[in-house]
Amino acid sequence: MEFLQGLIHHFINSAPIFIDAAGLTFRLTLTALFFGVFIGLFFAFLKISKRKYLNVIADAYITVIRGTPLIVQIFWIYFGITGLFTFEAFWAASIALAVHNGAYIAEIFRAGIQSIDRGQMEAARSLGMSYQLAMRRIILPQAFRRVIPPLGNQFIIGLKDSSLAAFVTMPELFQIAMRRAAATCADLEYYTIAGFYYLFMVIVFSYLVNKLEKRLEAGRE
Repeated sequence: MEFLQGLIHHFINSAPIFIDAAGLTFRLTLTALFFGVFIGLFFAFLKISKRKYLNVIADAYITVIRGTPLIVQIFWIYFGITGLFTFEAFWAASIALAVHNGAYIAEIFRAGIQSIDRGQMEAARSLGMSYQLAMRRIILPQAFRRVIPPLGNQFIIGLKDSSLAAFVTMPELFQIAMRRAAATCADLEYYTIAGFYYLFMVIVFSYLVNKLEKRLEAGRE
């Protein structure tokens, strides 16, 4: 009961600062995922290319990124870049998260593209379409519909992974929770509050992804 009272008290008193931090977390996530989608799509094309050296480049990128911890990647980019020139923590974290998520998004897009019947590409080419035009007008729209569920899951993972930006002193949700916990010794209360905010954003994100998926499915009928 005492914990619940303290939780409510801290939740109300810290609402303004946590709302600001949640906004920063949301911007960080959207920025990282925006660039992550382009990175993923680029490496997906390298992965399905008939040129072996492009396959090797894509495989190397995916293997290295998926085989090393995200926190190491964030530190490597943050301290590596800031060692050369001034770079804000927001952009260092955004780049690290974009590169990290791009490796997983590449595999999602690769699977989606390869799930489309090859006959559709052959039919488009026989009608005089170039490979690029057929990919843009025929293959990618269908692949995009199929990858919405796994892509949505990756977006949610990216949102939660953004908490690691706290370790490069960016004042997002987890960093604020750490600061408030250290200042008040109410560790459990503030980490619980941060969890509530993350949970709320994940629920909203999941709802939007489900709405998009249903709209795309309705458009096919």
